[in-house]
Amino acid sequence: MTDDALPGATSAPDRREALIAHLRAHGEVEVATLPQRFGVSVETIRRDLRWLEESGRVRRSYGRVTAADSGAFESSRDFREQHLTDEKERIAKAAVRHLEDAETVFLDEGYQPLLVGRALPTDRDLTIVTASLPTALEMAERPRTQVVVIGGRLRRVTMGTVERWATRMLRDIEPDIAFIGANGVSDEGWMTTPSPSVAEVKETVVSIAQRAVFVGSHTKFSHSTFARFGHARDFERIITGKELRATTARRLTALGATVERV
Repeated sequence: MTDDALPGATSAPDRREALIAHLRAHGEVEVATLPQRFGVSVETIRRDLRWLEESGRVRRSYGRVTAADSGAFESSRDFREQHLTDEKERIAKAAVRHLEDAETVFLDEGYQPLLVGRALPTDRDLTIVTASLPTALEMAERPRTQVVVIGGRLRRVTMGTVERWATRMLRDIEPDIAFIGANGVSDEGWMTTPSPSVAEVKETVVSIAQRAVFVGSHTKFSHSTFARFGHARDFERIITGKELRATTARRLTALGATVERV
């Protein structure tokens, strides 16, 4: 047992809350390290993780576990840039194949839309509209690219702008295509985010763009994070990784969505 391990006598509810706090502080961790960290058996940790996963608070994959985004928690930008990088790159490359003749492109806040921006062609004139300060700064370095930044209150966790200044400006434009992310996609097809202010921006973009494409890893699905901003069928297509379960893809298709796993 390590010096900072919790005693095995800790009650299950307290231990599970401590486990969530540990995951939120450290990002993705190996499941094999948790029994010693918490001073309990492997089977106890497995039961805890199963309970937390069924309640939508953690996500497990290939022997590793992460805290799921929720109404009270969003993963850090650093974590998002290091997590599931191969899948996110595949999604970005697939997304730009649907650019067609678009000249004006909206890129949502977050790391996945930034990857889409990086994959956009550099041999044509494009106007990129974004509420993300990191995305705006990076896209401004591209040749033949004009960048329009949406104003508003800046959120520290994503460095994206929100609230009425942002939505007011968005209502005056009509991008050819918008690439939108989410923190969660429920089994009923609802796109969600922890922040109502962010949801309002995303909802506005979906309503004003000529075409909207969802981009997000398989971990976003079968999970809700409080504030709805649209439904899967509101998007031209849903682009995610091949890691998404076929049953989940079929469920969304039955709800009217077009799902592309790459």
